[in-house]
Amino acid sequence: MAINFSTEGIETTDSAKHRFNTPYILGISFISALGGYLFGFDFAVISGALPFLQQQFALDAYWEGFATGSLALGAIVGCIVAGSVAEKYGRKPGLLLAAAIFTLSSLAMAFAPGRDFFIGSRFAAGIGVGMASMLSPMYISEISPAHLRGRMVAINQLTIVLGILITNLVNYTLRNNGDDAWRWMFGLGAVPAGLFFLGALFLPESPRWLIKSGKYDIAKTILEKIGGKSFVAESFPKIADSLKGYTKMSYKAAFSKAVLPAVLLGIGLAVFQQLCGINVVFNYAPKIFESIGASQDDQLLQTVFIGGVNLVFTLLAMLLVDKLGRKPLMLLGSGSLAVLYIVVVKMLGAGSPNVAWFLLSAIGLYAMSLAPVTWVLISEIFPNKVRSAATTIAVLSLWAAYFILVFTFPVLFDKLKDNTFYIYSAICALGFLFILTKVRETKGKTLEELEGIMNKR
Repeated sequence: MAINFSTEGIETTDSAKHRFNTPYILGISFISALGGYLFGFDFAVISGALPFLQQQFALDAYWEGFATGSLALGAIVGCIVAGSVAEKYGRKPGLLLAAAIFTLSSLAMAFAPGRDFFIGSRFAAGIGVGMASMLSPMYISEISPAHLRGRMVAINQLTIVLGILITNLVNYTLRNNGDDAWRWMFGLGAVPAGLFFLGALFLPESPRWLIKSGKYDIAKTILEKIGGKSFVAESFPKIADSLKGYTKMSYKAAFSKAVLPAVLLGIGLAVFQQLCGINVVFNYAPKIFESIGASQDDQLLQTVFIGGVNLVFTLLAMLLVDKLGRKPLMLLGSGSLAVLYIVVVKMLGAGSPNVAWFLLSAIGLYAMSLAPVTWVLISEIFPNKVRSAATTIAVLSLWAAYFILVFTFPVLFDKLKDNTFYIYSAICALGFLFILTKVRETKGKTLEELEGIMNKR
């Protein structure tokens, strides 16, 4: 059943010769991106809950890292599940399954009787996160016209940062509610998860998946809702042509000689987005600020500031991604972070509270560059025939890198203290060179045009 948005705001754009139904495109993109909100929730909730969990379950540095990183291990499983479900049954059923897993895992974490049950429940939450992190941007990229695609996919990042900010605010509000405050922090995630499930019931299926599955009439109906009959006449044959010879999802095909350059690029971007180090600030802000003597209240308040800056600069990214382009933003983020981390080391070493300003600057630069643009590029650079498999591989790599990052940080910080950020600075410098030499600009091109460009690499 397709969602029935009003068509009264249909507008003609200068960048295409079609009458695009912008309210419809925006509506289905936003509903799909609610998966990003839950991604942000599960990503951020651990930051506020960790001080309580350390006391509740007597977590040392190892278990602190494992409890945080268990989300990533579940996400790896979720990516594999999402790839299979999205390929066989469609993008929409995958989103519905992710929403159901989110709901159940939130309640399971809230009622966890012990450490192992909690970690198992967070692992299950990671399955939902992994599915949503792959399917939401994939779905949005497949229903969005080329001139809107960057901003529409960036909506997914916007909902992620909204999830982070709102969760940080809730965590801060609940900080004085006793030893069981962490249970409320996790349990409240069931509310947006339920809303996501209800919204996903009304999403249309991806027209590219429908064409691949031979459901041409339904695909044409959805394409017509997006851009009118002229859009159907232009886009349908191009999509169908790009899918000629398609059989079924194959990881082997994703590593074929013709596709391998795009897959390696996707893996490199995904791994760099995590190993650049900024997510340790999101997940371990209380631990970092504790090292300079901040109180627990101040530690949690800093997470709210981090969430606010993250939101503002994500909105800025949405304005810039289809104007400045993908590559300039990625270069700005990687180069700036390499420099800022060096300053952070000096500030933490001196015990200066002014380190907060530099960490917030790092968050802002990441939020307007590496965070949203990596997801945009991953959703764009893979050919239609292998998109499910290639996207799965890239997002699997992202979550593996995230696990390595958050699992190792408590141990590294205990041993190296502030010098840990030198490691992330070096990685950002290498990432800058990788982007400079390997990434091509993709703004304003259809997915089928990009497929032709990538085939010429």
